[in-house]
Amino acid sequence: MIREVLRMGDPRLLQVSEPVTAFGTPELLGLLQDMRDTMDALDGAGIAAPQIGVLQRVVIFGSEQNPRYPDAEPVPFTVLCNPVIVPLSDALEDGWEGCLSVPGLRGVVPRWKDVRYSGYDQFGMPFEREVTGFHARVVQHECDHLDGILYPCRIRDISQFGFTDVLFPDQDIADD
Repeated sequence: MIREVLRMGDPRLLQVSEPVTAFGTPELLGLLQDMRDTMDALDGAGIAAPQIGVLQRVVIFGSEQNPRYPDAEPVPFTVLCNPVIVPLSDALEDGWEGCLSVPGLRGVVPRWKDVRYSGYDQFGMPFEREVTGFHARVVQHECDHLDGILYPCRIRDISQFGFTDVLFPDQDIADD
């Protein structure tokens, strides 16, 4: 089921989410299906449970071809519960980000270039990956939601934040 995405200003987006304690349950699997339906309907590269009003440490992400990020490399579809992110170096990389909870806007955000993330899938099986580039950016962005952080909080230069259609008037980038 496609769910309403909370928008910046809703106080629930600023709360810290609770860990998942029961895996493989109908409730968790239903939440994940709703998240997937919502993400796909909005051409998102990822979504966190708090964005649909569920304060659990659950994110999903993945993108093959995404009109919102036309130059991004593919990211495998991933269910990630109770994530932990560890930077693999001090190297930061600036990149444009948008968010389903901040529709119509984009901003340049510094993120660690290379990270290792670990957590659990929907059935409680642990896994970890080392990733770089867009994949690293997406997982950091989505996991920020679990700690009540929206990407505009991370923008260092406000002149690199604005409406997508104004910043990129000659590009056909879908609205966030």
